[in-house]
This record gives sequence, C-alpha cells and structure tokens, in this order.
Amino acid sequence: MTGGVATERARQARAALTRIVEPGDELAGRWLRELGPVALLRLFLGRDRAPSAVSDARMAGYRARAAGTDPVAELRAAEACGIRFVCPGDQEWPGQLDDLGDARPIGLWVRGRPSLRLWALRSVAVVGARACTDYGAHAAAALGAGLAERGWVVVSGAAYGIDGAAHRGALAANGATIAVLACGVDRAYPRGHTELLRRIADQGLLVAELPPGGHPTRSRFLQRNRVIAALTRGTVVVEAEYRSGSLVTARGAQRLGRLSAGVPGPVTSGLSAGVHELLRGEATLVTDADEVIELVGGIGELAPDRSGPVLARDLLAPLTARVLDALPARRDADTREIAREAGTDGNEASARLYELRSLGFVERHGDRWRLARPAKSPEVAPEDGT
Repeated sequence: MTGGVATERARQARAALTRIVEPGDELAGRWLRELGPVALLRLFLGRDRAPSAVSDARMAGYRARAAGTDPVAELRAAEACGIRFVCPGDQEWPGQLDDLGDARPIGLWVRGRPSLRLWALRSVAVVGARACTDYGAHAAAALGAGLAERGWVVVSGAAYGIDGAAHRGALAANGATIAVLACGVDRAYPRGHTELLRRIADQGLLVAELPPGGHPTRSRFLQRNRVIAALTRGTVVVEAEYRSGSLVTARGAQRLGRLSAGVPGPVTSGLSAGVHELLRGEATLVTDADEVIELVGGIGELAPDRSGPVLARDLLAPLTARVLDALPARRDADTREIAREAGTDGNEASARLYELRSLGFVERHGDRWRLARPAKSPEVAPEDGT
C-alpha cells in the first residue's frame, strides 16, 4: 500500500468513495472538500442531513451504493493482485490533477511498477478515433514510438484505433506508456485488447478512478478524458469526427491551460473533420514527435514547488539509485545492460530509467540511455505530496 501523509482512515474512506461516487461528480467533490473523506463516507452510510441541497433520489443512490462497502477488504484484495490505491497526499499523487477542482479524482487505482507521479511529469496524451484509417494508425504509432524514443511517456485510453496504436508504438520502442481506463484496472476492456493491456501492466501503468471490478459506461468514458487531459502536458489528436471524445480531451486540456495539437489528414475524410476544426481554433498543427516535443517541452515542470535546495540523488528510492549507478560514466548503454548491472529485470529498469529521465538525471537516445550532460544533479523537493 502506498505511503504518504494521507491517514489510513482517510485512505480507506476514499477507497470506499470510489465505489459510491461516479467519476467527475462535482457535488460529491465539493462535499469531499468541505467535510473530508471520513465524514463524507459517514454521511453516505447514515442518515445525516446533506450539507447542501440534493434530491432524495440522488442521496438514496449514494446510500444504496455505500451499503455493504468494505474498503479494508477491498484494499487488501487489490494489493494481493498487484493493485495499489493512490490518493491526494500520497508521494505518488500527480499534483496536476488538483487543477480539476471539485472534479478531481477521489483517488486512483494503479496497476504497474513505475511511479505515476514521476512518469506524468513528462507525458503527452495521444488520442483519436476508434474506427481509424490505416493512415491514422500509422501516424499514432509513429508518434508513440517517437515520443518514447525521446524519453517521453505516452498516455492514452487503451481503446481500439488510435489509442491502441499509440500504446503499441511506445511499447515497440521499449518505451513508457500509461493507459487511463474507464473501468477497473483488473478488467480487460475492450476484450480484444487483453494482450495489449497485459503488456502495458508489465511495462507501464494502468490507471482508473473506478475500483477493481468496475465496468465501463458512456459517461465514464467521457469523464476518463478529463483525467487524461489533466495528467499530461499536452494532448495530440489523430483523426476525430466532429463529435468525438478525443476533441473533449483536447478542449479539456485547453481549459486547464495545457497545450493541444492535431495531426492533419485528408480533407476528403470525415475522420479529419474534427481535427481540422480543432486546428482552426487554439490547437497547433503537428506532424511528428519532434514537433510535439517542441510544443510541450517548453512547459514548466508540473512538479510541486521546491521547498529548498535538496540533493535529489539522496532522495531516490534504493532501486532507482541502483539503476542510476548502473549507467556507464562516459558512454551510453541499452536497457538490458543497465538491468544486468543493476541486478533487476528489463521492465523494472525501464520504469526506473523513465523516472530518472523525468528528474533530469538521464537522457534517452534511440534504444540507449546515458547520463545527462552536464552531469550535475538537479535540485528537487522531497516527495512530500505538497
């Protein structure tokens, strides 16, 4: 179970609330902010009066879901399956999600070994149409691979079409990718992506607001998009019709002050219409990974404010420090060599290398890694979740 300043009772309450409250519910989010997780769970379990106006039917719905919740057992079962619960106040919580205000996730269920917070620091969303063309799939895969080869984390929703192509491109480049799901991280949805989701869990991260066992619905897909938009530095859309969830993600990114971009397509294709409409607004036209990085690379780090000069190397987790020590001083090395020197497996080494990339210790060039130049340790704040 992840550590952090969140108390155990608050963590358990938040875990229960993810089963009671729908993602993006701003009314419940406001109550959570005003009352705190423990008091809000108590409200749903009892008959106390709500802190603001709410219909009887809506409150009855909350209380019906609250009945029978057992967060202690749920957290224990999740941990046994390699799933952890990350919530505000934890070291691993990505602070940029706080920009969502009362629509901020109550917590996130995470499957995979890397640090969500560190990976999200240098991440880009690549999203688009499910029923994409061969051109769109090629463009998304090339973006995914190109971003991964340059040390960026590719974030998408694991859907058919563009999402899947972007994830596969990153994985093919032995890179980092995060799938934000509209269901529990223990569910293979869509069914045809069972193997892809397994590979992402092994090599990257699966993330969801819904607890294990949660099933997807149309509204949950739409709410999932706000998490993708908030988590990343920018959103790139590859093929989308006028009414598309991908455009919702891009416009959500714009509202949050993130950058948005689109890959142009044939003017004769309906799948290009939504992207071109986006490009007529505030979005930037991009055609490859270098142009995406040129767009998002100048954004200020989304890490917490520094509280004073601290030697970051001393704060690294033991395995992360061991991976850093395994890099040769005057040449580059591939992940396999680094893993062997660090005494770990390739997926674990890759995860730690991307964390080190986010902190400025290392650089990725193609399939190889080297110490960042100049070889000066960056100063960062302790991972205190503030």
